[in-house]
Amino acid sequence: MNLDFEDIKQAEIVYKSVLLEFKTSPEHRSKMDIVLKDSCITISIDSNDATSFRASINSAIKWIILSVEVNNITL
Repeated sequence: MNLDFEDIKQAEIVYKSVLLEFKTSPEHRSKMDIVLKDSCITISIDSNDATSFRASINSAIKWIILSVEVNNITL
């Protein structure tokens, strides 16, 4: 999943905000990875089944949305 942001600074803020969540998420049934390149964040999910894949996507989306909303409030 690729997320394109308007500028590099916003992408960096979101990336740094959620990086710890990705690094510390349990890897029992799925593994998530996040990469920042310029103003694009790429999220990769490797999962054993559809249920854990869906749960991982939902978590990633919630973390990203929360980070963007907090960033918008503080600007």
